[in-house]
Amino acid sequence: MADDDALVEALGALSEALEKTERARGHLYEFHQLTGSADGSLDAVMDGLRKAGHAEAADRLQRELVGLDVLEGRWTYQVIEEYDDGYYATFKRLERELRDELGVPRHEHERRMKRDRQS
Repeated sequence: MADDDALVEALGALSEALEKTERARGHLYEFHQLTGSADGSLDAVMDGLRKAGHAEAADRLQRELVGLDVLEGRWTYQVIEEYDDGYYATFKRLERELRDELGVPRHEHERRMKRDRQS
């Protein structure tokens, strides 16, 4: 395999790894939205408990669960911000910088696969 082919293959693998972090980021946003929705749904649960004569149970949910941090000191939006500003931003930056520094355009690996498959 020529050095150029090896470089394109290596950076193609880096881009594929970045795509996986994009998917992971999407799941993180899904986690954020589902967790927020679940927390919001607790209002109806507490109303139902109070209507059923179980105000103490509703109060317990209010005290112990509603608005609870998902991680120590953080709500889900803070987890996303930390991920976005740290790991994700670093990964995206390095993938772009390495491609630019090494002179390999985005999706060059796929471009070559397309050429080979269509010829």
